[in-house]
Parts: sequence; C-alpha cells; structure tokens
Amino acid sequence: MSRPDYIPSLDGLRGVAALLVVGAHIGLIFPITAPHLVTMGDEAVGLFFALSGFLMAHLYGSRPVTRENVLDFLVSRFARIYPVYLAAVVLVAMLSSMPNLDFIQPIAGGTDFVRHVFLLGSSGVFWSIPPEIQFYLLFPALWLCLAQPHRYSGMIVGLTVAVVVDGLVELPGPGIVLVSKLPYFLFGALAGIMHSYWTRWIPSALTGILTLFLLAVFFTYRHILPGFSPEFWSLQSAVAAAVIVGLVARQPPVAARILAAPPVRFLGKISFSLYLFHVPIMFLARLTFDALMPEPALIVVTLCIAVAGAWFIHETIEVPGRRLLVLIWQDNRWRLVSRETPADQMDRAILGLQELEKRLGNGATSAMADQRQISTTAEPWDGADDTVIQDDPDEKLRA
Repeated sequence: MSRPDYIPSLDGLRGVAALLVVGAHIGLIFPITAPHLVTMGDEAVGLFFALSGFLMAHLYGSRPVTRENVLDFLVSRFARIYPVYLAAVVLVAMLSSMPNLDFIQPIAGGTDFVRHVFLLGSSGVFWSIPPEIQFYLLFPALWLCLAQPHRYSGMIVGLTVAVVVDGLVELPGPGIVLVSKLPYFLFGALAGIMHSYWTRWIPSALTGILTLFLLAVFFTYRHILPGFSPEFWSLQSAVAAAVIVGLVARQPPVAARILAAPPVRFLGKISFSLYLFHVPIMFLARLTFDALMPEPALIVVTLCIAVAGAWFIHETIEVPGRRLLVLIWQDNRWRLVSRETPADQMDRAILGLQELEKRLGNGATSAMADQRQISTTAEPWDGADDTVIQDDPDEKLRA
C-alpha cells in the first residue's frame, strides 16, 4: 500500500490483536493444551474498541455534520461489519445444528439465531459486535460535540459523567451493551482528535521503544501481577489502550519497523475475517487432522489453516460484500440526501459561504505576496502529514 494517508503500523497493531484473540481460543479447541496457555483475548478486544474510537474521530471529527456525511458514515460502517458477520453467524448456526458435532461455541436454536442476525447475540466472539454497532449509532452525537463543542457542551458533560460512573460502578466487561465498553471508544476517540491536531510532533526511537514496552505491559500485566489487577475491563485499561493506539499511529521508529512489517500488516488486513471465523475453521481442521499428527503439530496446522481461510473469506465475502452495499447506497443515496429540510439548506449555505471566504482570503493573501516579491521556488505545504487517515472503503480496524 503506497497511499500517503495509510498508516501501516495501525494495521500491524490490529493484526497483533487478532492473533492474540486466536491464541486465547486455542484452549477451547485443544483442551489438553489449555492449562499451558496464557490468554490475552480481553486485552486484544479492548484494544480493538479503542482503535475503533480513534479511527472514527480522526476520519470524521473534522468533517461537517450534514445529513449526507452522517448517512455515508452509517452505511460505510454497516457495510464494513455486517456482510461478513452474517456469513459467520450462518456458518456457526449450521455447525451448531449438526447432530453429534458438539460445536464448542454454538448458536442454540432459531431464537438465538435471530438474535444474532439482529446484532443482539453473544455466542463466542459475536458478543463484541453489538457494542461496536451501538457505538456507530452513538457516534453522530459525538461527532456534533467534536464539530461544535461550545454548542453541545452539555452533551460533552453527559458523556464525561457516563465514563466516570462507568469507572466507579465497575460495569461488567464482556456483554452486548455499549455502556460497559464506552470508555474504550471514547478514550480512543480522544486519542484520534489529538492525533489530528498534533501533527508536528515527530517521535524519536526512544518513543518507539517505550511504545513497544507499553504494549507488552498492556498484554501481560494481569498475568505477571495477578494480585495487582485481576480484572481487565476498567478505566485504567481503557486509557492505556487509547494511549497505545495514539502512540502507534504516530509511527515511532523501532515500533513502526516491527508493526509495519509485511507479515504483521497482512494479519491486520484479514483481521476481521480472522476474528470472526477462526474458531469454526480451527474446530473443523482439528476434526479433520486429529488422528494424523501429535497435538503440538496439529495446533500449528490449524493456525495456518485459519489464517489461509480468513484470507479467502476476506477476498471472497468481506471485501466484495462491503463494495456491493456501498455501490447500492451510492446508486440510491440521492433519494434520501435530496430531501433537505430548511435547516439543512441553511447549514449547507453557511458551509458554502465559509468555504468561499477561505478561498477569497487565500486569494487576497496570495495577491499581496505577489506584489511584494516574485519567487520561483514553491513553498512546501506546511500542513502535509503522511499519517492522515482517509475513509477508504477497503480499510478499517475493529472488531
């Protein structure tokens, strides 16, 4: 990927998190090996949530909050998540319905299947998808706060109170309701805003080393010091996740060299498909090859099959499904976008006038500069920053 707006390190971070989720579920598929494993699945999902908040704030926070932009945002996010999610739900439901198969994370019965189809299910990794979708629905309100903080100060205070209460009450971690995950998304969004405005900071190699150290501590501290913090889901871990995402996004030396390595970025590219499908793929691979090799070798084989299967699903379901929904929306968006209220028309007129004033101001400044001196050397764009993220329909985080 050669786009100047692409941040390879974030893809690598996403890949590391996805691989840790896969590692956390090896014990479910290979019970004999389970006692020897250290699982870091909660930490990885918390990092996904913070990364999602970061991306949403950075991608959209500086854009005007118009009907078109909000609808484009919602369609883009739905297209990113739902097609491949639905395919995973159907596969798990089919495996769950097969007699004598004993699938380890079943969708039990028709009612449970309908709950998952409508993003209300909690079987296996699917529990983390409803909070993600709920955050997307909440984000337009946060978007308003970012665009006009003085006008929506009351809403900002309300979100702050919700985060503080969340921390004091210690709401539970895994679950399908957004409120218990809200700090991760909001602190991630705050990191995204800071990244957008602090463009002049160039991190040093020491910053890269400290970023890797913080990442290692984040994933291992509960296992090294279990008495210090036995539970992961907390305000402290939400802040830590957001800080890590913000630091990685600056692509500090050393850390960027590791996280932006092609194999790690590849895992980031297929991370969502890997996240959704690794359990059924590894489960079926174990049933197929169980009698052919010892368990350590079988674990390696099933991991490789899971990665290969995730790549195939990414290429055949995730990307085509997203593109299809976006194309359908683009062909029909005028039906909704064209229905502007007087308030929408006034907002559009104001934005047009502001843009016109900027252009006139820039033109006047250029004319005055030309009168003072003639220069044949082009000035570099002071605001250029290779780490800016655009809303490319082929790129994202989550989970």
